[in-house]
Amino acid sequence: MSNKIGVYICHCGSNIAGKVDCADVALYAGGLKDVVVSRDYQFMCSDPGQEMVIRDIREFGLSRVVVASCSPRLHEKTFQKACARAGLNPYLMQHACIREHCSWTTADPEEATAKAKHIVEAAVNRVGNHHELFSREVEVLPDVMVVGAGIAGIQASLDIAKSGHKVHLVEKSPSIGGHMAQFDKTFPTLDCAACISTPKMVAVSQEPNINLMTWSEVEDVTGFVGNYTVTVKHKPRYVNVDVCTGCGACLEKCPTKAISEFNEGLSMRKAIYRNSPQAVPNTPVIDGTICKKITKDKCGVCQKICPTGAIDYDMKETREVFHVGSIVLATGYDAMDPTPLREYGFGKFDNVYTALQFERLNNAVGPTEGKIVMKNGEPPRSVGIIHCVGSRDKNYHEYCSRTCCMYALKFDHLIKDKVGHDTNVYNFYIDMRCFGKGYEEFFKRVQEEGVTFIRGRPAEVVEEDGKLVIVGEDTLLGMNVRVPVDMVILCTAMEPRGDVTEVARIFGIAQGQDGFFLEEHPKLGPVSTATDGVFLAGACQGPKDIPDAVSHASGGAAQALALAARGKVSISPTTSYIDPDVCIGCKVCINLCPYSAIEFDERRNVSVINEAMCKGCGSCAGYCPSGAAQIKHFNQTQLFNEIDGMLGMMSPPPVGAEDVAEGAVNQPGEA
Repeated sequence: MSNKIGVYICHCGSNIAGKVDCADVALYAGGLKDVVVSRDYQFMCSDPGQEMVIRDIREFGLSRVVVASCSPRLHEKTFQKACARAGLNPYLMQHACIREHCSWTTADPEEATAKAKHIVEAAVNRVGNHHELFSREVEVLPDVMVVGAGIAGIQASLDIAKSGHKVHLVEKSPSIGGHMAQFDKTFPTLDCAACISTPKMVAVSQEPNINLMTWSEVEDVTGFVGNYTVTVKHKPRYVNVDVCTGCGACLEKCPTKAISEFNEGLSMRKAIYRNSPQAVPNTPVIDGTICKKITKDKCGVCQKICPTGAIDYDMKETREVFHVGSIVLATGYDAMDPTPLREYGFGKFDNVYTALQFERLNNAVGPTEGKIVMKNGEPPRSVGIIHCVGSRDKNYHEYCSRTCCMYALKFDHLIKDKVGHDTNVYNFYIDMRCFGKGYEEFFKRVQEEGVTFIRGRPAEVVEEDGKLVIVGEDTLLGMNVRVPVDMVILCTAMEPRGDVTEVARIFGIAQGQDGFFLEEHPKLGPVSTATDGVFLAGACQGPKDIPDAVSHASGGAAQALALAARGKVSISPTTSYIDPDVCIGCKVCINLCPYSAIEFDERRNVSVINEAMCKGCGSCAGYCPSGAAQIKHFNQTQLFNEIDGMLGMMSPPPVGAEDVAEGAVNQPGEA
């Protein structure tokens, strides 16, 4: 029985029609085998465009549909749903991309039109071999796991917990709060960072629906959307959190010291420590790598003086397994180490600081109790702030870190306010990007406070006669400048965390070109990932300031709750399958599968796909030596027929009405 195929060409406004003669492509498609209706329309994804497809399926009894428009990543599901509303199985539709693959990449209109014809012909060749596929529904576990307890993870956890769902919050550090816990003030309102974040941190610790696990890491994730099994590794804290009262006696008596990571290397901490007096949980942790009792079986003073007996040197690493329906990743970012940029003197000159180090200088519980002073204890009389250190730089990170301009302006104000209004402050910038609500007004306020702005990236920082000198060019004046200062602050790039690749592997998600986690779609799916049921929150997806990170986190929480509230989720049928009659039992596919979706049937001596876990990535099908592994909706017959349709690109396709098959309908679509 022959197929009845309908072909629909979208103009996409001028995105496609600006280069491709869509009417001519529709005319050509009408002459292809089995095509009974061929139309073009300005916006095929609009309601009138979809209704046109639905009407034709019913009127012409179409058994297959081809839509040629933008990327299937954007609108394939739109047209699949339209087919389903008309009573046609959605997998009997083929989406052809003539925007990204044709009009946007082909300069010559005639060549673009010819290419579009071949793409459409390939889709028509392929769709005749499509088969009906049916998705299935599985139950969704109600619990949610949030990984990372910075401000984004905290917000996502609280939002989910408020709905009555259980949240398992995992944080690798001894306490929660992330980078925001290090800040002194927030721009542009200059609110106290601790005044904003501490109540939320306390709310997390007191919320009965949140299972807070600090000093812990996710070690393994298996399963599929709605049914994930997560293994969490708990590192030994050597302090019993159920017994410790947080009195701090142990902190005072411990004789062993190490560099404080929380204070960005500006001070020392003890072997038993907590990040700050506001730390949540307030229970200290013992650094087992330097504690003399653990490493050398000496000292033990903290155990001797602990009034509650909370110190336990025999604690071991433990693991715990959780079953959750969805996962929210809020693992945050790292501030770039500017040491490789030797021209700026970080680590070489005493009074060159990173932005986070300067945040700790400002903080009332920081190493200087909030006083802005140099290494000699004196306040600086002049400060140079260098923007875009590692950002917008093809040698390091080409992207803009988005927050640097604004926190530099915040530093300007704090220096003027704390050190004195007669302090000279110089900003070396490429462009001022003050994009948020109230940001431009804050920029004007700082300008009125007498801060000097010099447009241009400095060439180097040198030391002359005991004073730092910033050497650069003022591109507005068109002249070289040498600015002597007492202190230099480097606005370093926000970059992906050092373990981002390993985290991406564990959770089965992708990274973008910049190294941050890749969202499903930059506009329509900013919190979703290619792995169903795994969502993003905050700066792990890209550089963000606090308001954007919090908003993004609430979006991720909403997506997780949407799954949990419905209680069921539809599983895509476009999974791999292994033909047991062809499989030779070599087991190569088992090790290749990134989702652990393939098992070996010892009785039949063949590999078997677990369709609930399979994502249809094609790793098995691409490598299978016997050809037993195939992908539903992307099998060899379909792909080879599509390739045959593209081979005609070596010679131009015929054009004109004489090529139209008798009885085919070729006309512009009508709303």
